[in-house]
Amino acid sequence: MAERESLHARARAAPGLLGSLLMDTRPDGGQCPLGRFPCGNVSVCLPQLLQCNGAKDCKNGADEENCVDDIGWPMLLGEMLKSNKKRSRNEKKTANCIYSQLPRPSPLTAVLFVLSASSAPSRMQLPGDSSTLYRSLKKNQITSLLDQQFTTYARLEKLILANNNITQISPSVFVGLKSLLFLDLHNNALSALPKTSICAEMPKLNWLDLEGNLLHIVQRSDFHGCNQITVLDLSSNQLKELLPSSLKGLQELQQLNISNNPLHLVFPDEFDYVPRLRSLSIEGLEIPNIHSRMFEKLTDLSHIYLKKFHYCSFAPHVRRCKPHTDGISSLEHLLASLVLRISVWLIACLTCFGNIFVICLRSFVVPESSKHAMAVKSLCFADCLTGVYLFLLGIFDLTFSGEYNQHARAWVASLPCQLAGGLAMLSSEVSVLLLTYMTLEKYLCIVFPFSHYGAGRRRTLSNLAAIWLLGFSLALVPFLAFKNYYGTNGVCFPLHSDGTESWAARGYSAGIFLGLNLIAFICVVCAYTHMFYSVHTSAARTAECNVFSMDVTIAKRFFFIVFTNALCWIPIFILKLLSLLNVDIPGTVTSWVVIFILPINSALNPILYTITTSFFQEKFKQYLQKNRSPLQETQGTGSIAVSSRTTRV
Repeated sequence: MAERESLHARARAAPGLLGSLLMDTRPDGGQCPLGRFPCGNVSVCLPQLLQCNGAKDCKNGADEENCVDDIGWPMLLGEMLKSNKKRSRNEKKTANCIYSQLPRPSPLTAVLFVLSASSAPSRMQLPGDSSTLYRSLKKNQITSLLDQQFTTYARLEKLILANNNITQISPSVFVGLKSLLFLDLHNNALSALPKTSICAEMPKLNWLDLEGNLLHIVQRSDFHGCNQITVLDLSSNQLKELLPSSLKGLQELQQLNISNNPLHLVFPDEFDYVPRLRSLSIEGLEIPNIHSRMFEKLTDLSHIYLKKFHYCSFAPHVRRCKPHTDGISSLEHLLASLVLRISVWLIACLTCFGNIFVICLRSFVVPESSKHAMAVKSLCFADCLTGVYLFLLGIFDLTFSGEYNQHARAWVASLPCQLAGGLAMLSSEVSVLLLTYMTLEKYLCIVFPFSHYGAGRRRTLSNLAAIWLLGFSLALVPFLAFKNYYGTNGVCFPLHSDGTESWAARGYSAGIFLGLNLIAFICVVCAYTHMFYSVHTSAARTAECNVFSMDVTIAKRFFFIVFTNALCWIPIFILKLLSLLNVDIPGTVTSWVVIFILPINSALNPILYTITTSFFQEKFKQYLQKNRSPLQETQGTGSIAVSSRTTRV
């Protein structure tokens, strides 16, 4: 207990609290449970989410040790140092420099050859020197290399060919590079590797960087015999498929990066041929078939980098997993930010209780128009559902508190998440449709006051029923037509499109937010603008003395109605448009929009359509006057009685 209190006191804010709550003890000589890791030689285990989080949750700080991913570098530097020591013993004098302007090296200094003139020819015959250890040909506009280009560089250990425009490599281009350890070919235009193994002429190759090329497939023979490679970077290529056999022959591989490739499928046994892997980067990859089987044989894996933080639950044995959050949720909480976790309850209370108050108020006060009252109460009920949705988010955030990552995958695919998302969609769409309907009703009454249009009680009920039916249909279609439409994020609201959505789902979402809702918003803005103009011109014709003050009052009311609609929907329109254009939108933005922007109308509609109306203000004044009159009469009667007693006395 004392150890837990010490950990709690020394840790930082939330991580420290979690550290004290999520500790386990292990038996002497025993192992920590899956997903938990020991605090060094102390019999305390901490979960994955507390490893390398910037706070010392272990008393001895073991959870913050060995957090830097430097895998590959120690081995490469060790090989180069070993080579230098061997060379220093065998050589009695240093080799001459290739160019006179280069300084003569000391016995333990590698001879360098650096060429980086941007105007160099696309095909070049390089001068040779068997003592050269490092060669840089980056940014030289090279498009191809001659066969046996490097035959004279028998001792070359590091070759940089990055940032050129090399489109192909012949099988014999690297002949003679028997000592090469490091080959950098990143940011070229390679669409395929040599037909024979790239390691055929470089048996000691330890580090291979192919990032930023145009490779679309990796053959099984490409890495045959590359049993010395420890670092392989295939990121940012055009790989659409990577067969497990493609990695066969890379038995010593410790760091693999295949991130940001358009891979459509990752096989369950993808990494079985690289059992010594310690660092794996698959960032930017949507893995719809992700399973713990993919990583279970990688027992040495200590660092893994994924696209979605909840993918970490498939690799519980990996100590360091990123990302920790998607901006909406984190490893610990459904709502990552403390501000969001508090605000969701406040806004839910304001939205629910405000709308319930208005429903009760309009039920007990005789309305000036029963048809308008029905529409307003219907609007309040729809807005109240937004509050219910926020309450659900708050409840499940508390339910998963401290261990959300263990439930993230199940939560976004669960029925409660789907129902919460459907409830939010129902509330949002019915509210939009009702606001548009009420605006058009008001527009017809003000702009065309002498028309014969007038909806009776039955027609009003039919219109309201049709709006609710349409809202239910819009919310239910995704359940039937699209897989996990509402489960794209932790808040279960389909505001942001991701790569897993079908084109039909993206089109449906765009049709609602940028079609129906945008048209409704434009109708509301245009209708209120025309209504103000109509009222202003009518008042001016009657030559009323208080035309200006009346215009100001109407303008203020209309402005706030339009302004709240704009404040709510314009950010959503912009966000949805950017999402459809595949612009990377931080999850933080989405969460703040859902918690703070989306409920604006739901929270303010009771004020705009009830409390601030002249009818309810008059009713409230009458109520105050009515309650004040008996009090004044009582006070007056009391004073008369006192004076009469005084007179008697």
